[in-house]
Amino acid sequence: MRAIIQRVSFAKVVVDEKIVGEIGNGLLVLAGWEEADTSEDLEWLSGKITRLRIFNDEAGLMNLALNDINIFGADMKVSLLNDGPVTIFMDSKDRE
Repeated sequence: MRAIIQRVSFAKVVVDEKIVGEIGNGLLVLAGWEEADTSEDLEWLSGKITRLRIFNDEAGLMNLALNDINIFGADMKVSLLNDGPVTIFMDSKDRE
């Protein structure tokens, strides 16, 4: 299981040219699975992603995780504005 993680200023879901959901500050995760992936891979990767401390705290330091800012995720067709320089690649087969 692999993931590209993007910190975004916003992302929106468009279905049949209608916005059906959108977020402000949050994460956009592009995930890929293969037949060999297990539920353990999913649990490991989702745990790592939600604990990434890549959101700014009150002092402007990247010290908050996704759970600290309460962003919900869903399957979506996405438009986004990247909030660089944060782009992270993870692979559950390489757990270093």
